[in-house]
Amino acid sequence: MNTATDSVMTVKEVADYLRVNQRTVYRLAVDRKLPGFKVGTTWRFKRADIDRWIDAQAASSQPEPGAGIS
Repeated sequence: MNTATDSVMTVKEVADYLRVNQRTVYRLAVDRKLPGFKVGTTWRFKRADIDRWIDAQAASSQPEPGAGIS
């Protein structure tokens, strides 16, 4: 039984989910900047891994508390 958090997504599904071009997903996957794995010649992505990646990206782009205050 697949739930939303353990489902496997295709490049197109990840691109739609992230609202980016499919080429961007391929580039990030090949560069190992996006968590994914290959099945034969096609890339697949676990939704839970993508969600964790999104959280990590959001956290790394947040300014440090008190940053910019002199």
